[in-house]
Amino acid sequence: MSLLKRLIYPTAAVRPSYWEKCFHGKWIVITGASHGIGKELAYRLIDAKANLFLIARTVTELEQISADAHKKNCACLFKAMDLRNRADLDSLCEELNETLPAVDYFFANAGKSIHRPISNALDRMHDYDRTMELNYRSLVAISLALLPTLSQRRGTIIYTSSVSSIFPPAPGWSAYHASKEAANVWCKTANVEFYRKGVSVKIAYMPLVHTQMSDVNETYRKMEAYSAQEAADILIRLSLNSKSYYKPWWTRLAEPFLPFLTPVIRFFYKYI
Repeated sequence: MSLLKRLIYPTAAVRPSYWEKCFHGKWIVITGASHGIGKELAYRLIDAKANLFLIARTVTELEQISADAHKKNCACLFKAMDLRNRADLDSLCEELNETLPAVDYFFANAGKSIHRPISNALDRMHDYDRTMELNYRSLVAISLALLPTLSQRRGTIIYTSSVSSIFPPAPGWSAYHASKEAANVWCKTANVEFYRKGVSVKIAYMPLVHTQMSDVNETYRKMEAYSAQEAADILIRLSLNSKSYYKPWWTRLAEPFLPFLTPVIRFFYKYI
């Protein structure tokens, strides 16, 4: 590991015995579970003896994860589907309530990244629809469906957001940033409203992570970043601590200066 990565991307402590104590026998729902962060999260929780309901599009990957879970005596159900399909999402929400005896954690990890200038999307309204459906609407729909059982179990919702939503919106990312900000605002509001119901809602403002989705971008492939497993560890740690969010340490240093830096950043953005 390079010195730069150690500095910018410090790893979270891995505590297998403590995690098993916390998650053993608990029911956990994960979206985006067949690749990247979601897949690594599933395997971490299998090691902790949790029971899983996995949601993603790639059925072969879900079958393999499920088989591996059963080998370790963990219950594991899965649903191969596209969360952008409203009819299928409605059906999933009904299935979750009918199938699961209880839910302790919901990791809303599914996401879609898209980079396209607005002027190049004049006939691509579906880019905005699809991004919003996955990054925002699926989070809300599943959270609402699970709210009664999460309330009974004093459960937790953990949303995987992006550190980029903390800073001024960058050119080319209008659809992505709009969907992430919508989800962030919903989570912050829900965390207040659900307090009396005993449900916590947490946001992970995740920095760059090397996954199948991010590595499509050649520039990102060459940059230092968290691995999917390291990001999964951050989500687990957040789910168990008392904080309502995770932010990289360097964003916390930068935030007090953002009111002064934002006009400068926006000025330079105009010429990108």
